[in-house]
Amino acid sequence: MAMRSGKRTEFRFSNSEFHISLMTFTDAKQRFSNRVADYVRYRPGYPSAVRDLLRAECSLKSGHVIADIGSGTGFLSELFLKNGNRVFGIEPNDAMRLAGEEYLASYDGFVSINGSAEATRLDDASVDFVTSGQAFHWFDRDAARAEFRRILKPAGWVVVVWNERLTDASPFVREYENLLRKFGTDYASVKESYPNEQHMRDFLGAGAYSSHTLPNFQEFDFDGVAGRLRSSSFVPTQDHPNFAPMMAELQRIFDAHNRDDRVRLEYTTHIYFGRLNSPVVTKDWNLA
Repeated sequence: MAMRSGKRTEFRFSNSEFHISLMTFTDAKQRFSNRVADYVRYRPGYPSAVRDLLRAECSLKSGHVIADIGSGTGFLSELFLKNGNRVFGIEPNDAMRLAGEEYLASYDGFVSINGSAEATRLDDASVDFVTSGQAFHWFDRDAARAEFRRILKPAGWVVVVWNERLTDASPFVREYENLLRKFGTDYASVKESYPNEQHMRDFLGAGAYSSHTLPNFQEFDFDGVAGRLRSSSFVPTQDHPNFAPMMAELQRIFDAHNRDDRVRLEYTTHIYFGRLNSPVVTKDWNLA
């Protein structure tokens, strides 16, 4: 296994703008510890067309080695394992990492590592692709960029994949968005930190990356959409006084908008990819 020996570096928010933005968050590495079961069952996966796109645009082949950063429960890792790739799943959260190991237990090519974006424990120039799905906004990006440059082979690629939930696609999703804004503990702060074109341009370099989008969706009965809601790190847990009112509101909007006992959440899957050929430049990351 390609791993780097030595003392593991702990997570740090080093830049002033980024530091201020995330000080209101609980430790990013532990946010999902009590939501793992719902995350595995109810979070959206990634379209297989992501793999097709990377084959065409980045010459992805089955022999390539992948470092999936913030691999969590294994949804993005599985996309590459199905392509025949060897995948190092880098995940700092114990509960999420164990869930990913269980989810991907049938794949011989998966190696689980207790590491982080800033300290992967992989060898220098050991991987062809560094990927991240739904985790990029939790990274210390200057430290992560330096670490990605270290572990990537000279012609290696960085790929960031992101499911963005559409908030105005139907009356149900508009009310669902209002519910999150009403009951979410730090929903606005987390939402503002989601990666966008400017973040990718700063991280990968202007003119040094490409982006594509794909449609994605989920359909749920009430139990399913309730699980999807509970899987979000910014909503109250069952021991919180706002949990019961939140679930009552969810029941109300589900009853008002379901069709044949189903509701639909629609997403845009964003794919950003590029190479880290320029030197690391320390800067403030303004997420506002």
